[in-house]
Amino acid sequence: MNSYLIFKSLHLIAVISWMAGLLYLPRIFVYHVENYEKIEARRIFETMERKLYNYIMRPAMLTSWIFGILLIHFNGLEVVTHLWLQVKLALVVLLTAYHEYLGKCLRDLKLGNNNKSTKFFRIINEVPTIILIIIIFIVVFKPI
Repeated sequence: MNSYLIFKSLHLIAVISWMAGLLYLPRIFVYHVENYEKIEARRIFETMERKLYNYIMRPAMLTSWIFGILLIHFNGLEVVTHLWLQVKLALVVLLTAYHEYLGKCLRDLKLGNNNKSTKFFRIINEVPTIILIIIIFIVVFKPI
């Protein structure tokens, strides 16, 4: 069996899982903020956020990176000289920073230090979608 295609498949599965979390976690934050005064609801949202972030999102992010690096290795390191891949990697770094920022928001909500509104979380919820669309077009068309 072709190792490259297995790694590519696993990379795509990991990216889809990671993106699902990046899209869903800020939505949970919206409900968390809306129901912050309800102690039982707050506990439920904190549990959902923690499990999504630690058990799905973080492993999916790390697996995305690992298989992405393996794919670069299989294609030869000279592929990194291609501008389309450099842009893609920069956007993946941006998604990773966004992921870590969501972790900070999660901790702030848990500690009662949140000063962000539901509108803020609704707006930042669009960030990964926009980045994902750009990445897909760059990878498929390799325009640069």
